Order: sequence, then structure tokens, then C-alpha cells
Amino acid sequence: MSEPALLLSGIEKSYNRGLPGEVSVLRGIELSVARGEVIALVAPSGAGKSTLLHIAGLLDSADAGRVAIAGQDMSGLPDTRRTAVRRADVGFVYQFHHLLPEFSALENIVLPQLANGTPRKKADTRARELLDRVGLAPRASHRPAALSGGEQQRVAFCRALANAPGLLLADEPTGNLDPVTSDQVFDALMELVRGTGLSAVIATHNMDLAARMDRRIRLEAGRLVDI
Repeated sequence: MSEPALLLSGIEKSYNRGLPGEVSVLRGIELSVARGEVIALVAPSGAGKSTLLHIAGLLDSADAGRVAIAGQDMSGLPDTRRTAVRRADVGFVYQFHHLLPEFSALENIVLPQLANGTPRKKADTRARELLDRVGLAPRASHRPAALSGGEQQRVAFCRALANAPGLLLADEPTGNLDPVTSDQVFDALMELVRGTGLSAVIATHNMDLAARMDRRIRLEAGRLVDI
């Protein structure tokens, strides 16, 4: 049996820890994400879902507990090693695309590959393949300002998958789009995820989108419960 793509065990996180007014956000989080599994994370604003995703993706550290990615325990690793794992093994998508405005769609997908040591020609080929998969091959040379909101977010998906990570973490990836565009963009995301065998945790308020994933979990009072 293969190791989970992501394992969270006993994750605790508080703000203003040890001070008056301490706020406990995560209280003993337990989560196992199987390889190829797509999980919907549902939570109201302020419940701590972004904090949870940041800890899972090594952008933040828990006060207590264990994070393992593809069977490798991340506890106690130096920052350089955590950065290397995050760059190669984890893809992030946010509500806002955060594309670099001075670079084309293609270049936005090439850059993270170059940072990971991929040769330019190989990175360019990978970027074009990803853009083609989301129907944006003809827009490769366009800068973000010349793309629609839905197109920008599809480029952001491609960028997140540029280094072929095993795990995708997405925080309200369609939350900034109108319902029709949201549906189209979500279809593109799911096609990429399913087509590459990715494991994914996708935070969303949209229960219709959540219903299309393999499993649904809710963050309530700092703990995860199945829906």
C-alpha cells in the first residue's frame, strides 16, 4: 500500500500563543489524502482553512503535530529543504491568480520550472503542453492584462502544475469568478488534476463544486469532520 500524498496528524495552531486573547484556530487536525484523491474542504470565512492549507503546503509551521508529504516527514527539516519540497512536490492555487504582469502566460509557467532547475527548452515544451490542455495555446504570448479572469486563473492552474507536483492545494480557486466562468474554470482544473493523477485539497464555498470531488470535509471549531 502506497504512502498517502499528504498526512496531517495532530496539527495545532494558535495565534497570540501564550498571550491574553490567544485564538486557537486548528485543534488536533487529522487528515490523510490518498494518491489521486481529490478532497473538497468546506469552511466559513475565518474558520482557518487558509491556515490549514498553508501548513499542509509548508508555507507555515504548526505549533504541534506532524506533516508528511509522499511519506516523508517534514518535521524538523531546515528551511532550505522545506523550500525544495514545496517547489517540486506541492502546487498552489489561490482565489486571485497572482500572475507576474510583465511576463506572458507562457513565461509565467516557464519561470517556476527554471527556478527548479529545468532546462529552458524542456520548460517551454511543458508550458505549451499545459496551456494546450486548458485551451489556451493561442494565448501563450499574451500578458495577464490581456486575458479574461477565467483565462488568468487557468494559467495559474498551469503554473501550479508546472513542476509536476504530486499534491495540489487550492484556496477558493474559483471564488473570484462569476458562476458560469467558475464552472468552466473548475472543469479545466479537474481535467488537469484527473489527467495527471494528482492528489488535491480544494477549499470552496460552492457545494455544487464540492459534490464533484471524491470526498468532502468541513472545518468546524478547529477540527475536521466528514460531510
